[in-house]
Amino acid sequence: MRSTATPTTDPSGADAPLWRAAAAFRLLTVIYAVGFHLVVHEQYDAELWSHVLAAVVVFWSGVSVVAAVTPAVRPAIVVADQLVTLGLIVSTVAVADPDWRREHQVLPTTIWVAGAVVAAALLGGPRVGVASALTMTVAIALVRGTLDADLWRDSTGPILVSVGLALGLAARIARSARARLDEAVALAAATAERERLAREVHDGVLQVLALVNRRGRELGGPAAELGTLAAEQERALRDLLSGSVSRVTGDGSRTDLTADVRAAVGPTVTVAAPSDPVTVAADVGREVVAAVVAAVDNAHRHAPGAAVYVSIEDDAGTVVVGVRDDGPGVDPERLAAARTEGRLGVAASIVGRLEALGGRAEMISAPGEGTEWELTVPNP
Repeated sequence: MRSTATPTTDPSGADAPLWRAAAAFRLLTVIYAVGFHLVVHEQYDAELWSHVLAAVVVFWSGVSVVAAVTPAVRPAIVVADQLVTLGLIVSTVAVADPDWRREHQVLPTTIWVAGAVVAAALLGGPRVGVASALTMTVAIALVRGTLDADLWRDSTGPILVSVGLALGLAARIARSARARLDEAVALAAATAERERLAREVHDGVLQVLALVNRRGRELGGPAAELGTLAAEQERALRDLLSGSVSRVTGDGSRTDLTADVRAAVGPTVTVAAPSDPVTVAADVGREVVAAVVAAVDNAHRHAPGAAVYVSIEDDAGTVVVGVRDDGPGVDPERLAAARTEGRLGVAASIVGRLEALGGRAEMISAPGEGTEWELTVPNP
């Protein structure tokens, strides 16, 4: 079914405003860090070395801002951000004595350190944000020598943990909301397309199928069978137009194989499937459904009146679809003979499709025992 609209932007970009805010926060905190350095640098034991470290703070602040505008490099920069920030905290030991460190902020000051926590929370969510906050808190306490009862007199830890938790939750909610919005847009587009198709085919295909069904019953004999098939296709088409459409992800890359198969085979075929959607890549879904339809049509053609059953299983990265009928069955050598004679209909429609997907199609049958197709395809 053709879509008349496209989803909104990728859910991964839903937190872009938060990243821009984090970049602005980082730039403001580096101003504070530099100001703090200018006030206290004369108190350091290694004043020249403190200037070098302050330059590193400024340089890395600029690098970290790149993560806000370049999603491709965010993971690498955020990981590096944690290491650089921890290194700068520990570097306080090289420029100040223990007494000074215990009474003052560590380099490059607590508020700048929060930038690394914010980045970790936005990238990995609340758990990663809290883990980053706790790591920074412990590092600061170790450098200051306050990893004891005095630790609880300092507000640094609670502030960093709160920032990591709040920003992590905000990023998760933003991405979830965007994904749901994309799904709603895709559903609205599918509904609009279904309504358009319904208007176009109602006065054409459906009426022709209804006419064939009615005339077939009136004529009887072989025409009655044709009328029955027309009625089945009419019901299947009506079901498709009334709402049995594929359930696809927001970006259209995956589809619900169960919904697709039910819509394609119609109500006369029994479909057994898990209660949860069996999602596969959209192109894989199209080929598997086409193979299922070919197997079902083959059963109707060679075993008129036989019941047809379809089963769908999703097990550890592999989808197995079975198509079985209780007809008279066929000789297992028949398919090989058809290939030898150049009659490739079944091989191209079923076997060829599955092999092209990296899967396999196997026919299991014997005279008097019905026919079963087992279609197996990888589902990464």
